[in-house]
Amino acid sequence: MGVQPAEPARAVVEEIVGRKGDATVLDYVINVLDDEDFEFGPEGREAFEAFGEMLVGAGCLEDQETAQAACKSLAARLGRAQARQDAFRSLAGGPVAMDSMDADITLHPSERFSGRDAIQTPYAEYDVGSNLPQVSEKELAKLQKRAEKDQKVARANLMASQARAIEVTDGALPSIVRNAGGGGSPDLHLENFSVSNGGAELIEEATLMLAQGRRYGLVGRNGTGKTTLMRALSTHSIKGIPSTMQILHVEQEVRGDSTTVLESVLMCDTERTALLEEEAALMAASEAAPALAAVIEDGHTLADSDAVSSSESTLTSEGRPAGPRPAPQLDTATRLSQVYKRLQEIDADGAPARAASILAGLSFTPDMQARSTRTFSGGWRMRVALARALFVEPDLLLLDEPTNHLDLHAVLWLEDYLCTWSKTVLVVSHARDFLNAVATDVVHLHSRRLTVYKGDYDTFEKTAAERLKNMRKQAESQHKAREHMQAFVDKFRYNAKRASLVQSRIKAIERMADIQMVEDDPEYIFRFPEPEVVSPPILGFTDVDFNYPDGPVLFRNLNFGLDMESRLAIVGPNGIGKSTLLGLMSGTLQATNGNVARNPKVRMATFSQHHMDGLDLALSPLQYMVQCFPGTKEQQHRSHLGSFGIGGDLALQAMYTLSGGQKSRVALAKVTFTQPHILLLDEPSNHLDLDAVQALSQGLNLFKGGVLMVSHDQFLIESTVDELWVVENGTVTPFHDTFKEYKRRLRSSM
Repeated sequence: MGVQPAEPARAVVEEIVGRKGDATVLDYVINVLDDEDFEFGPEGREAFEAFGEMLVGAGCLEDQETAQAACKSLAARLGRAQARQDAFRSLAGGPVAMDSMDADITLHPSERFSGRDAIQTPYAEYDVGSNLPQVSEKELAKLQKRAEKDQKVARANLMASQARAIEVTDGALPSIVRNAGGGGSPDLHLENFSVSNGGAELIEEATLMLAQGRRYGLVGRNGTGKTTLMRALSTHSIKGIPSTMQILHVEQEVRGDSTTVLESVLMCDTERTALLEEEAALMAASEAAPALAAVIEDGHTLADSDAVSSSESTLTSEGRPAGPRPAPQLDTATRLSQVYKRLQEIDADGAPARAASILAGLSFTPDMQARSTRTFSGGWRMRVALARALFVEPDLLLLDEPTNHLDLHAVLWLEDYLCTWSKTVLVVSHARDFLNAVATDVVHLHSRRLTVYKGDYDTFEKTAAERLKNMRKQAESQHKAREHMQAFVDKFRYNAKRASLVQSRIKAIERMADIQMVEDDPEYIFRFPEPEVVSPPILGFTDVDFNYPDGPVLFRNLNFGLDMESRLAIVGPNGIGKSTLLGLMSGTLQATNGNVARNPKVRMATFSQHHMDGLDLALSPLQYMVQCFPGTKEQQHRSHLGSFGIGGDLALQAMYTLSGGQKSRVALAKVTFTQPHILLLDEPSNHLDLDAVQALSQGLNLFKGGVLMVSHDQFLIESTVDELWVVENGTVTPFHDTFKEYKRRLRSSM
């Protein structure tokens, strides 16, 4: 039915779907339909599963009903033979015995993968033939081809998602807004709003009040929608946000280019930049610039100065007098005077000092501030983005894990800086000490609801626990009262003498409002695999020096050892060599001089943020583990992922849909799969939610091997390690005191 199969997919899509909405998504759909192996399914149902909701979310179609109709029309126009579809349908009824697979095969996942999509290795490894004797070798080859095609679809989904994310987060330069003229309340009051992502409701019928001058900590489990809420606020996607309210979300690092770090921040004062450019143009255009400058220096009004009379001569390009100056030069002089006045009003001369002070607080030295942004890593460019936001001072500042890319010195400075912030702040952070220092209120995102608590994070924990306890008591009391009245009603329902009493109790039961219970989150449990015992020595450094080629000496004369009982935390400013030290321990870096002795039986696992960057986001966590360790049974991977809170459907979900904390837990599962004896952890708490940090602490305390971590998370350090090592001046020195005392010493030197 329909037209010839050779009909171009683009023309059909543009005819049926139209051209409105996200062009990136439309191009993705066209590329999918150009694949001659794509099956639409009966009445286009599988096409709708593949991209129907995406078309709605991208604004290409109005609603799901319209999308279903469009997919049906596309199937009629572009549909092909269903032989391969029939082969797959036969599998659904066959005796498939690959662990706990779904009852129905999901052929075209959009954001989730079924268990069958986890097949990445040759099918013989799963003994598919023995489980499916009725499936021919040809059909199995088709199955393999289809699995490969699903990966292409997933990667296209990922690319479309990344493109949309860049469009949202990589917007215009944040700029200082003066004299916006809104005239409204500086507070933000939102009522009865909902927030969704990919069709899933994350927040439902919520109310949120953010008062000017208050600092709110936004807390909740990974994946509940904290970042999505911030994006909705920053893009004014929630009804009720005043159009004049400037909201700035610090999420994306600045792009590296030839602009210096200091100029990158100063550029945010677009009015200052425009005035300075206009001043330069006016001065260049005015041949009387020296006379004008003298008049300004004397404090006279330019318009009244005889120095700019019409009798002044102008010069030709060769420098010869060209006759009387035209009268319009008076306008140039007047405008220049206005420019100087406005520059003084906005304190243009003080802007460089203010920007430099913010950058210095974030650990940029004067030399670093003069370097181009392209010479810095992503973490440092993220600091530039944070500096820009602090320099702009928006009405509502949204910070998502701001401490992730900061050293302890910068964290302490940021705490102090935010505590003097006169506008409104909403911050997501895994660091409870940071929240205790900064937050005046806590917004708890739980069960798709928002609840605001007065006080810092510790106060929130106590108040929320007490609230939950009281709600349970009230619910239990109400349940007993309801049961008692219902028993009376059931007993005397047909007793005429008690009719009035029965009716009163029925009405009382109806008037009882259900108590909305806020259930506790299931407890996180991190279980690190237990290694076999290895006799010491484990790792020893003897007179070790290290420097990168053509670089200065980072370490000199290091002498220390590690064993399976070691519990250490390395502290020190960024750039001092903490991660380098982990590289020397793991063997990824070699000492310049001296000797590093490692027990050949010892396995070490290094966790760092680049492990998250190395995840194949088009795969599910289960697929990724199978790909990394193909010789292991799928169930073992499921169990190991579950030990880091990545279980059930989460293990089958494409990783580009996971939150940062969930990806971090996948990376932890990957590096610990080999049952290491020593864990080398570089900022392991970054991206984790507060409950996950606590679970990480508990898991490390139960771990039977050695632990050495780089961290500035006070809770994690104090609850996990026995000793601090301070890296400074090319040495590693034990600090025989608490982390709190180390912070106090560092603060006193600021």
